[in-house]
Amino acid sequence: MKKGILFIVTAPSGAGKTTLVNELLKQIANLAVSVSFTTRPIRPGEIDGENYHFIDEVEFLDMHSREDFLETADVYGHKYGTSKSSVSEEFERGNDVILEIDWQGAEQVKNLFPKACSIFILPPSLKALTERLYKRQQDDSEIIEVRMNQAREVISHVTDADYVVVNDKFDETVNDVISIIQSQRLEIEAQKANLANLLLDLTSD
Repeated sequence: MKKGILFIVTAPSGAGKTTLVNELLKQIANLAVSVSFTTRPIRPGEIDGENYHFIDEVEFLDMHSREDFLETADVYGHKYGTSKSSVSEEFERGNDVILEIDWQGAEQVKNLFPKACSIFILPPSLKALTERLYKRQQDDSEIIEVRMNQAREVISHVTDADYVVVNDKFDETVNDVISIIQSQRLEIEAQKANLANLLLDLTSD
């Protein structure tokens, strides 16, 4: 059975990680995203079960008490979590899994899965980040100010990642991350599991 790889994409709010992940899913075969659970309100245009699983805090805490989450994080006053079972199910289907999570969650996942590949997406500047937050029209000025104040704290964790990519020109960013994913898939540890039968055939007398 194919050995699944866990990819983590982290970025400050507005850096474009959701758009990036959606494009990666279109271009890369056998790559699945784990849809997170959150207690934050649904935004215009979002679809429950596709962007996030939107649940209330009682249900979230109940899932947490049952140890249903691979990782959890508190972001801007709302809770987020990744389902253990959803990741396991994708691995069983033969897919690699990409997690689009906050740095807090990335840290937890890395502690559990040291070989998980973490990719940090940076904006080209704080000015560009501010402009993107206003352009997407999801938050008012007060919330955007909060996000910008916390952006520097988020970005300070960039050195915890395995790879860092600046999302300036989107097509180049996509190509860079595709290269990272492909390189991880070709590492010997992954290939030993994925090509076990071929390697046995090539090395047997």
